[in-house]
Amino acid sequence: MTRTPLRPLARVLDARQKGENPDAIERENLRRRHDEMRDTARRRAEGRLVLMAGFFICAFAVVGVRMGMMAVAEPTEPTSQVEGSSAVPQRADIVDRQGRTLATNLATYALYAQPPHMTDKARAARELAAIFPDLDEKELYEDFTGKRKFLWIKKKLSPEQRQAVHDIGDPGLLFGPREMRLYPNGKLAAHILGGARFDKEGVASAEVVGVAGIERAMDDELRDPARAGEPLALSIDISVQSAMREVLYGGMRLMNAKGAAGVLMDIHSGEILSMVSLPDFDPNDRPRPLTTGDAGDSPLFNRAVQGVYELGSTFKILAVAQAMELGLVTPDTMVDADAPLRWGRFTIQEFERKNYGPLLSVTDVIVKSSNVGTGNIALEIGGERQQEFLRSFGVFDPSPVELVEAPYAKPLVPENWSEIVTITASYGHGFASSPLNLATAYSSLLNGGTKVTPTLLKRDSVEPGPRLVRPEVSRASAEMLRQVVLRGTASFGAVPGYEVGGKTGTANKPLENGRGYYQDKNINTFASVFPASDPKYVLVVSLDEASDNSGSEPRRTAGWTAVPVSAEIIRRSAPLLGLRPIIEPVETSALIPASN
Repeated sequence: MTRTPLRPLARVLDARQKGENPDAIERENLRRRHDEMRDTARRRAEGRLVLMAGFFICAFAVVGVRMGMMAVAEPTEPTSQVEGSSAVPQRADIVDRQGRTLATNLATYALYAQPPHMTDKARAARELAAIFPDLDEKELYEDFTGKRKFLWIKKKLSPEQRQAVHDIGDPGLLFGPREMRLYPNGKLAAHILGGARFDKEGVASAEVVGVAGIERAMDDELRDPARAGEPLALSIDISVQSAMREVLYGGMRLMNAKGAAGVLMDIHSGEILSMVSLPDFDPNDRPRPLTTGDAGDSPLFNRAVQGVYELGSTFKILAVAQAMELGLVTPDTMVDADAPLRWGRFTIQEFERKNYGPLLSVTDVIVKSSNVGTGNIALEIGGERQQEFLRSFGVFDPSPVELVEAPYAKPLVPENWSEIVTITASYGHGFASSPLNLATAYSSLLNGGTKVTPTLLKRDSVEPGPRLVRPEVSRASAEMLRQVVLRGTASFGAVPGYEVGGKTGTANKPLENGRGYYQDKNINTFASVFPASDPKYVLVVSLDEASDNSGSEPRRTAGWTAVPVSAEIIRRSAPLLGLRPIIEPVETSALIPASN
């Protein structure tokens, strides 16, 4: 900008010639200069105001448009736009087949102490002992006043306990964040889930690992970050599991049994819908293993999988099915059932020394549970073929189910399979297997004759396994089991509308030294199928040392103990499984005309 001089020489000379005051020229030029400076500053300020106004208008327009978009959008949870930044639980949840939670994670805290930083060690020990009754005040004080600079006090705290410790106000009592495993259903599926514990620990975090059951068997999958929080879905139905446990517990108490086990399986997929072992435990507070006595008496012992027992006459249907598969007999074939059966120095008797002979149809051998009839059928089959058949049904091998305990539960099979073993094995004596193996064998026999593999994982589809028996043998076997309930040893197993079939098994428990058997201690088992006309589910119930003492004399057979318990389980479980009662036809001769 060109500035005009305040006293231009030409104008000053001209003013002096005219007799004017030259100072007036300077004042006029100074006024004009100030006016120009004022106008320039005003224009600059006005420009800035226009620019700022435009900026604010644009900003408010953007906010208004965004608010309008949010007002018409569907509400959704916010998600991170940065890949890999989402918080994923350390261990995946476990849910039942309906998606209901069986095991999950809970944010909590651990309590530890740094004695050098504590201000009042005696008061801290006293207050902690009051909050945690299992802690000893004297021992705490000795630890606080000793040489230790760090010690754990509690690995898990409830919110109330944490607040109570916080209220003590001692700077040496500190909290470390934890993510603990929580089982909201308590004991309900204890042996299936097993439990978890802390492994590698620090003051800021701890690693949770499975200690037993499916938690340990599937530990790598549950800890796999690639799951991205997706839960592990089990095959069990928690409603059915609850019904079975309640009935089985009541039956165990009513029948004076020391233990019980139950397995409910889908015979087509091999999915285990319920598995209960009693006594049980709470996996939130898992007890320590027994150090003395019989490990089988521990609540940690899974009788359904680890319990290896002689399961008695429940195996007779397998002997008959093999004979039918080989073409040796039909359901109507008459066989020798004249008791007793003598083989060398051994004598095979019927229950209570009865004699069902001289001849019985194959169906009646199963209905009356004839040891002699089954033994004679087994002799026709032969020991080598018998072993091969039983092995194909999986009763000689540990169950492949997804439990860490399963591979160690090996059935007990005689090394020398003599002819007397061939006879006794046909009615479930002389070798021992688990209730889960029995349920798997029944499923493979009754589903049309194809092998199934038991599983605790939910399956969407299953390919049929190898064929073990012909479909007609499978159907005939189911009909025989139905007759056992209608007119045989399992009459207490009838459940109106559900066409229950099954086979009882009563086996004396072996002595601890292995030389003989107890006469007043039994393993009572009932292996059942329903509905028998179109088999869908197999239920195996086993009671340890059960005795019905309601009569004048104790009754220790499965027909009096395991059978009524199984019937009540089916009565409660079948509706939960979606089975509609079948209206069974009534014979015309049984109809009575109504009177007017």
